[in-house]
Amino acid sequence: MRRRITGFHCDDAGDWVAELDCAHGQHVRHRPPFQLRAWVLHAEGRRAHLDTPIDCPLCERAELPESLRPVATTPELTEETLPRDLLGSHRLPDGRWGLLEVHEGTVRLRAETSPALDVVVAASGRQAIPPTVPFRLELLGSVRLTLTWFERDPRP
Repeated sequence: MRRRITGFHCDDAGDWVAELDCAHGQHVRHRPPFQLRAWVLHAEGRRAHLDTPIDCPLCERAELPESLRPVATTPELTEETLPRDLLGSHRLPDGRWGLLEVHEGTVRLRAETSPALDVVVAASGRQAIPPTVPFRLELLGSVRLTLTWFERDPRP
């Protein structure tokens, strides 16, 4: 899944990490002959790569970034109270992640990641939902669930 570079920082080992618009970080090392990214060694090269899209395997696996804070949680929803638009194709806005938590029953979540994410979440299970990716929920019987929305924490 392609995500835009929004900034850079050095990790504890001195390697450069691209900060992505999804809130994940991606190492961008220059280690010839296998990793050729000499541009990362200079400030002007990093500046030139801002807003450049790169693959984010963490988004493809729908892994919730650590640097997020919860901004809203639904009340407990059931098969009767779940908004119907979540059963059709739906997507979260840029910068907003979701977390499906199933308290009772079973829910299938399908997301158009690459490869496609198709998971069945049973009682006590959780599944992250990445931003901007079309997804749909399928209720497999009676359910009780909550959805929590997350955004990047603005604090440094």
